[in-house]
Amino acid sequence: MGISINPARLRVFTDTSNYFNINSNDVICAGEDLFLVRGTETEKRFGLDDEPKYWVKRAHDLRTGRRKVLKLAFFETYEGVIGQIKFTFFRNPKKEARILNLVKGHPHFMQGYSVEDDSGNNLRILDFVEGPTLADHIIDLPGTHEEYFHNQLPEILDKLLQAYTALRLLHEHRTTHGDIRRDHLLVEKDSGRYVWIDFDYAYRTKENPFGFDLFGLGNVLAFVVGKGDVLMGDLRREQPDLAGRMIDDDLNIVWSNRVMNLRKIYPYIPIQLHHTLMHFSRGTEVYYDSVDDLIEDIGMSRDQIHHS
Repeated sequence: MGISINPARLRVFTDTSNYFNINSNDVICAGEDLFLVRGTETEKRFGLDDEPKYWVKRAHDLRTGRRKVLKLAFFETYEGVIGQIKFTFFRNPKKEARILNLVKGHPHFMQGYSVEDDSGNNLRILDFVEGPTLADHIIDLPGTHEEYFHNQLPEILDKLLQAYTALRLLHEHRTTHGDIRRDHLLVEKDSGRYVWIDFDYAYRTKENPFGFDLFGLGNVLAFVVGKGDVLMGDLRREQPDLAGRMIDDDLNIVWSNRVMNLRKIYPYIPIQLHHTLMHFSRGTEVYYDSVDDLIEDIGMSRDQIHHS
């Protein structure tokens, strides 16, 4: 492919410490490779849409012309509490680099490699995954929720189970994804398979070391089953009688404005799937210990859908 370069503005960076200063038409030298920056990625997260992620650059490999995503070294730390469990969250570029080595060639994980720039900053060079986020894919599906639930959800759950099963590889190696969200699971355009992206978040806790990953998987499952988030604000405006039936125990343990007791809204949801979702509600007294336990319950839930 041809790549247009404006020589009058060309700057080559071998030190990416000041990622704010790296813009479109700049070139990043990473090891023996050169990458032409085409822009800055934006946040796809609910409530932060289009917020620039200055440490993540869209680029083209000047040797091959292929599209790449460059993640530059960025650090942050904050504390959080989910239920009664305390977490310390932080970004760790080297953790993502280790995972890229671990999942090399795996179809359900983004692919790439890492190098250090002249100042020792860790850069991750990622293959571009063509396709929408799982969130966009689900929201764009036509039809009513009941049509979706019976006709499309079983196949979606099959693919979701494949992606969840892939996470065993990380947990077996005592590492975590760290930031499981519905926009960190892409639907690959050609194959239709679900692909995990973004592994640089890490966390510490005195409880189950995989706990936050499991909470994330519960949030993704609720989004998929509900054909989007069911928000209390929307219920109060559009279905006030139904909103009045909701109690605190029916809400998501992480996001208190999201409904987890979806069976109150969609009574055709089978009881097994209902119980699986309620493990991630504010009223739960039992958390999942492992991704294997969750996979087993989702599998049983999926088998009940055609019989509901």
